[in-house]
Amino acid sequence: MKSLAHTLTKNLTKKFPLLLTPLALCCQVALAAPADLSKAIAEDYQQHLSPLFQHFHQNPELSHLEFNTAKRLAAELKDAGFTVTTGVGKTGVVAILKNGPGPLVMMRADMDGLPVEEKSGLAYASKVKTKDWDGKEVSVMHACGHDVHITSLVGTARQMAARKKEWSGTLMLIGQPAEERVGGAQGMMDDGLYQRFGKPDYALAFHVSSEIEAGKIVAVEGSPYSGVDSVDIIIHGVGAHGASPHRGKDPIVLGAQIVLALQTIISRELAPKEPGVITVGSFHAGSKHNIIPDQAVLQLTVRNDNLQTRDYLIKAIERVAKNLGRAAGLPEDQLPEVKVDPQTTPPTVNDIPLTQRLKASWRKTMGEQIFDENYRRLGMGAEDFPFLTINPYIPSTYFAVGGTPAAAFATEKSGGPAVPSHHSPLFKVEPEPAIRTGVEATVHALFELMPAKQ
Repeated sequence: MKSLAHTLTKNLTKKFPLLLTPLALCCQVALAAPADLSKAIAEDYQQHLSPLFQHFHQNPELSHLEFNTAKRLAAELKDAGFTVTTGVGKTGVVAILKNGPGPLVMMRADMDGLPVEEKSGLAYASKVKTKDWDGKEVSVMHACGHDVHITSLVGTARQMAARKKEWSGTLMLIGQPAEERVGGAQGMMDDGLYQRFGKPDYALAFHVSSEIEAGKIVAVEGSPYSGVDSVDIIIHGVGAHGASPHRGKDPIVLGAQIVLALQTIISRELAPKEPGVITVGSFHAGSKHNIIPDQAVLQLTVRNDNLQTRDYLIKAIERVAKNLGRAAGLPEDQLPEVKVDPQTTPPTVNDIPLTQRLKASWRKTMGEQIFDENYRRLGMGAEDFPFLTINPYIPSTYFAVGGTPAAAFATEKSGGPAVPSHHSPLFKVEPEPAIRTGVEATVHALFELMPAKQ
């Protein structure tokens, strides 16, 4: 059956090149449905997903401006046989495939790129320039791998549509906007995502990682991504001449004391094995060499892996700032003000029983070697996926798929070029093992959660 499909497609392509559309290729996947899943995904990658990935990579769009990305993604999902709705939360895409009784399972992929000029050296590197949200011309790049995510979502759709006898239930695929600016997931929720399309019984997502070996996965039984808050500390002082500091209250000195004291919250108050970060990313004060200003402003990013730690850190920051103000002799009505941005992002927390269940399924279907045992999560990056799973609570698993060849890690270890990080202009992943692994892991997870009815 598979060779017949290949022959038909090859002959038709020679006579009618324009017939080689996503729909025609979807039919080819359908003919290959009984074949081994891994082999079918490999064939689909060569025939369809590879050029699709390059298209997405070369045509990135900024957060909430993913109009063409959403249009192409919607067309691909529709061609795969899904009922597709666009414009959810402005540019979001929702695709539904009903396949008998069973749970409703959601798989999400984010779509947006970053205002970064690509310097990866790839033959298909992005050269896109566009106007950003403030009308400023910027370069745009998929510097975080979202092109891998949406390409894998299409691959998943094509396999699930071709293998409807192997599962039962309803599959919801989501193309989410504006993950990088945090707000796309909440925007889709505010647009009635679950009221319009149903509340999922389970939710899944994955992120390609440059820190994990290509072709392997990592599934954390806990928090794969941290919560984040933006905090401003406004420090009041009394302006004076730089030659007469005794006539004022110097907010720069007080600010410097606060910056250093904040670090003791992490090093001396938080338990050593409890993750937390307080980083002062900005310190604004003064206008001239010999003027003591009357105000300084600190801008902080605060990270946590659970809401109890978050509450402790926020309260500790306020305690440190205000009491150092008192120590500096400021009156009560001029103590430093601590303002927490209401746009907080909670930590992404995997449902442990669900994650253990999926890991057992991946171990059985993909082998023990599928897991990257060398990976250790060292940073505290954040995600807006939990806005889809916290209220209402939905058991979810957010896993990671490797994107860097093992040889690149070996080269780095021996003193060669470092593996570029996410958001770097040098960022690049090995698309084939990342996409193929992403599709295969997702399909196996969906089969586990939506087994065929006997």
